[in-house]
Amino acid sequence: MKTVYKSHPWHGIPIGEKAPEVVTTFIEIVPTDTVKYEIDKLTGYLKIDRPQKYSNIVPALYGFVPKTYCGDAIAEFARQQSGRSDIKEGDGDPLDICVLCESTIPHGDIICQAIPIGGLRLIDKGEADDKIIAVLKDDLLYGKYKDIADLPQSVVNRLQHYFLTYKNLPGEPMTCEIANVYGREEAHEVIRKSITDYLNNFGML
Repeated sequence: MKTVYKSHPWHGIPIGEKAPEVVTTFIEIVPTDTVKYEIDKLTGYLKIDRPQKYSNIVPALYGFVPKTYCGDAIAEFARQQSGRSDIKEGDGDPLDICVLCESTIPHGDIICQAIPIGGLRLIDKGEADDKIIAVLKDDLLYGKYKDIADLPQSVVNRLQHYFLTYKNLPGEPMTCEIANVYGREEAHEVIRKSITDYLNNFGML
């Protein structure tokens, strides 16, 4: 049967049979973008979220893992792993992912195969907002890294700095904090929890 419509990037693209070891990823923004794009949940098209007013530049391809959701299971896992009781809920979005790659990718609105190697447990105003860190499958430079502990510390620092400041306006207090930096196995469990949240909220993969 022929497909005569564009699949919704969140709900219509399979996560991949090898998940969580390899996940299909929908890329929304790339380092050269001067505005922040994000998926419009209703239509599935990219929309302009906001201009990049300041010097924050996303340090990697940035998007989400289809057919995932950050809800109760993600929040409970974040409380468990961080030892914090003030994490109220997941952020209600698909699971975010950064994909490191050597090549310059000129635009978003694309899908790729990514290999998760770790993650950042971001807490934003009491919401769990995990950022999975991955490498592009078969990338000649980053493909050798199997765990976030293998990455140069400067790369991890850059990722942390971006997510701690990307919502910040000059003169205003930070609203984001990183509770944990975790490795590949925990990243796999975060992906599993986000799949559970998706099934609980949307009913099918």
